Amino acid sequence: MSVCAGENLLTGFLDYLRIERSLSEHTLDAYRRDIVQYLAFLTRNGLDLLRVELPALSTFFADLREKGRDPRTIARKASSIKAFHRFLLDEEKLDHDPTINLILPKRTDKLPHVLSHDEVFALIDAPHEFAYLGKRDKAMLELTYGAGLRVSELISVKLEHLSFKDAVLRCFGKRSKWRLIPVGRYALKAIEAYMEHERPGLTKGKAIDYLFLTRRGGKFSRMGFWKLLKKYAKAAGLKTRVTPHTLRHSFATHLLEGGADLRAVQELLGHKSISTTQIYTKVDVEYLRETHRLYHPRA
Repeated sequence: MSVCAGENLLTGFLDYLRIERSLSEHTLDAYRRDIVQYLAFLTRNGLDLLRVELPALSTFFADLREKGRDPRTIARKASSIKAFHRFLLDEEKLDHDPTINLILPKRTDKLPHVLSHDEVFALIDAPHEFAYLGKRDKAMLELTYGAGLRVSELISVKLEHLSFKDAVLRCFGKRSKWRLIPVGRYALKAIEAYMEHERPGLTKGKAIDYLFLTRRGGKFSRMGFWKLLKKYAKAAGLKTRVTPHTLRHSFATHLLEGGADLRAVQELLGHKSISTTQIYTKVDVEYLRETHRLYHPRA
C-alpha cells in the first residue's frame, strides 16, 4: 500500500471522529500525531497497513518503551491505533482486527502538580495594574484559577457568557457541553477593571464577542496565554514549571483541601466521569501525608 493511500485512510478516520463522534480539533490533533507516527514506522519497515499483524504492532510499542516514552503516552498511542484499525475493519478495508489481542500498556496515575495558596496568590499579583494590559492579564489569571478553566475554555469566553449580576460563567467545554461555574468576587473585580480601562482600547470601537483580546484586538491563542503565564510565573519567583493546567489542578486540589464535595468538584471541572476527578483526592492525601510528616511528633 502506498504512503498516499495510508494518508487517505487517515483522513477518512479523522473525518469519522470529527463528524460521528464530535471530537474537538485538539483531540483530533492527538489522534493524527499518533497515527502518523505509526504509519511512518510501517513505511520504514516495509509493512503494509492493510496486512499488518500483531508481532509488528508489538515491535512498534517495544520501540517506544526502549526510547523511554511515558507509559501514559504509550497507552494513548495504543488506544489511537486500536481505534484506527477498528475503523478500517468497519469500512471493510480489513478482514480482521490485528489489535484485538494487543495488550494495552498499563496507565499510571501521574499526580498533577499543584501550586500552594501563596504561590497562586503571588502569580496572580505578578501583573502590575498600571503596566500596559496588566489589568487584562490579572483578570485572565484570576478567572483561570477562580473557575478552574481549561486554557481552551478561557480564550473562548465571550461577553454573553458572563453574568455579573448572578456571578456565574456559562462555559463551553469538552464534548460540546455547557456548564455553569460560579465566579468569585476577586475575578469579577479584576474583569470589571479590565473591561472599563483596557478592553475599549483593544476593540477600537468594533463589536467583538470575545472577552479577552490580544494587543491587536483578536482572540487569544493557547500559546499566547501560555507565554503570558510563563512570564508571570518567572516574575513571581516560582521555581517549578507552571502550565495553564497547573492552575486548573490547583483550583480542584484547593477546593478538596477546603472540604468541597468530590461530586461538586466534578461538576465545576466538567469531568464526564468521577474517576477523572478522583485523582485530586490522591493529591489531597499526599498533602495530608506531608503535613503529618512535618508536624506530628511521632511521624
